[in-house]
Amino acid sequence: MREEGLDRTVAAAADPVEAAEEITLRPRHLAEFVGQAQLKEHLDIMLEAARRRSQPADHLLFAGPPGLGKTSLAGIVANEMAAGFRITSGPALVRAGDLAAILTNLTEGDVLFVDEIHRLGRAVEEILYPAMEDFQLDIVLGKGPSARTIRLDLPRFTLVGATTRTGLITGPLRDRFGFVARLDYYSPADLDAIIRRSATILDVRLDAGGAVEIARRSRGTPRIANRLLKRVRDFAEVRGDGSIDVGVARRGLELFGVDELGLDKVDRAILTALCSRFGGGPVGLSTLAVSVGEETETVEDVYEPFLLQLGLLMRTPRGRVAMPSAWQHLGLEPPPPSEPPPGLF
Repeated sequence: MREEGLDRTVAAAADPVEAAEEITLRPRHLAEFVGQAQLKEHLDIMLEAARRRSQPADHLLFAGPPGLGKTSLAGIVANEMAAGFRITSGPALVRAGDLAAILTNLTEGDVLFVDEIHRLGRAVEEILYPAMEDFQLDIVLGKGPSARTIRLDLPRFTLVGATTRTGLITGPLRDRFGFVARLDYYSPADLDAIIRRSATILDVRLDAGGAVEIARRSRGTPRIANRLLKRVRDFAEVRGDGSIDVGVARRGLELFGVDELGLDKVDRAILTALCSRFGGGPVGLSTLAVSVGEETETVEDVYEPFLLQLGLLMRTPRGRVAMPSAWQHLGLEPPPPSEPPPGLF
């Protein structure tokens, strides 16, 4: 069995400075986590009950779009329970032995976080079933008629899974989680609070107007909010005196291609292709993806959800269709409604 390369830390990044900043920006305790009020209340009750019983917390599954705080919540669970924190991902667990190596190295009460858990292979997933329910690991020794199975006892641990595609998780795996929660997009007020907190940690001079301007262009996602804050900080330091007000925020975001609705270059390319090249649609997903030079999964999972949320795009059985607000945002004149075909009689 090989364990090398399966564990990774939260700070895994090419730039050590960016990695250190990313660690400091992550909340470490539930009280520091902004937004998701109902989810926080549920977790607070579950974790407090587990602490009073001196038991590990139940297995948790967090679902939702990227960047909403699933990894941060997993780390918070470990910190609140004063437990060890081990991180891996579904694509990294290629063989059953990969997961077995991690499980046998856990200690009592550890939190094992599996990102993109919906991408686990079938053989690896089946190893999890007895591990999650009975805290036991089945290992097959030998091959053919002489093969035999032994069962190893595992320490009681908490499995925290994260997924962006809940529908791809099999029913038997989903049912073994004691708590399943979906994270929603954040309100501008919550993003404003997150940006202010991050600005304090990063020692950025940011006024109320600048925070609001960044928050409303952050697509409801804390990860994007923190990224935009760092880019506007760079702009303010190079082209200004380092302080961020509403004017500096607007100029910096425009320079980096983020418009008033929070759309970036690819978002606008999708809308432009749909409106200008295909007359507003309907157009198939694969055709639309090729026209903007992206993979179909990227367009469907990364860009379309926000465009749908804003009402700029609509999915139909025949393909994607641009809504009137998309034409208006691009400054284009929508085509006149087509006349219905004449009746036969």
